[in-house]
Amino acid sequence: MAKKRQLILVKPVDVAKPAAGYDSLGSVREIIKLLSPYNTAPDGSGPSGMGEALGMGFMHGPGFVVEVPTAADEIRQLMVTVTDEDFAWAVLSRMCRQVGLK
Repeated sequence: MAKKRQLILVKPVDVAKPAAGYDSLGSVREIIKLLSPYNTAPDGSGPSGMGEALGMGFMHGPGFVVEVPTAADEIRQLMVTVTDEDFAWAVLSRMCRQVGLK
């Protein structure tokens, strides 16, 4: 069985100066809309449609799972768990390049 990898995706305010901080990715609703072109969406379970975990939402993509804090108004980072490297890397690299994530 392949090893699972975890990544933190952020959007730097200024790519030339990584120490400048991270830009907001938006609200949970905006993140769902942002990731939908990459075949990534909540599974529809639980009271909010994003799983059963309190304060954390889960979105499933091809070969990866994205964890989103649902209690925050403004989200600055996403935690991604890669479950199938063969599918995930192509989608994640395209998503990061097009959205501006690092």
